[in-house]
Amino acid sequence: MLAAERGAARNTILAYGRDLEQAEELVGGTLDQASPAQLARLGQGWSSLAPSTLARKISALRQFFGFVIDEGLREDDPTHALPRPATRRPLPRILSHAEVEALFAAAEEAATADSPAAVRMLTFLELLYGSGLRATELVALPLSAVPRDAPFLTVIGKGGQARMVPVSQRASAALQRWLPLRDSDSPWLFPSRTGHLSRVRLFQLLRELAVRADLPPEKLSPHVLRHAFATHLLEGGADLRALQTLLGHADISTTQIYTHVDAARLVRLVNERHPLAQQRASD
Repeated sequence: MLAAERGAARNTILAYGRDLEQAEELVGGTLDQASPAQLARLGQGWSSLAPSTLARKISALRQFFGFVIDEGLREDDPTHALPRPATRRPLPRILSHAEVEALFAAAEEAATADSPAAVRMLTFLELLYGSGLRATELVALPLSAVPRDAPFLTVIGKGGQARMVPVSQRASAALQRWLPLRDSDSPWLFPSRTGHLSRVRLFQLLRELAVRADLPPEKLSPHVLRHAFATHLLEGGADLRALQTLLGHADISTTQIYTHVDAARLVRLVNERHPLAQQRASD
């Protein structure tokens, strides 16, 4: 149902599957027949989990029992007995403009000799920060996604949804440097010995780049660069709806979480742009 009707991503389906299997172990019986009392015990079994992890598990169970009821496999809804964690989604870590510049300086310096690994790293950086790609989207780019005439990449995002992502002139230049250095017949833009580069390897390469740029390696990840892309675009005046399209978010509320804007800028925006502020200035 998650795959066919909701278009959920493979990683989401796998995570929900693990959550349901763990819940069934704690319940000690068939999950779809669990009583409210059995479900209430899950709170004790999961008491050591982070609030965000617990919230995801509870969401998986609610969706599971909704499916069971819809399919007529049981009539009552026992999910009222599930714990209700109070959680607030935290903002992702933030990179400053200076830190981004340090990353690019380190990547560009290493790529001056046209080493394949160094040029590939520069291309990663340009696409993560310049186009806001997710790690999975980036490593799984097929060679056919590289633009020929139009400055866009065709990206397959969460749930198999395709979207067009603008490619900056800098990113396009990095891609043109990388393509002749690939030395592979693979259909993937970033091939490896077994297919395409893995997300884990991309994560490791970014940490290595952070060390060369004199930044704390734990501060850098593909998600952090994606968030920096969104944050810095918003600071530059980008429209939130346009940003939603660029990031491939189905819900605008997700975009609002990804985009952190400092309070001072918001206050300045209201003072300068609100009609009443302009009226007072004219008076």
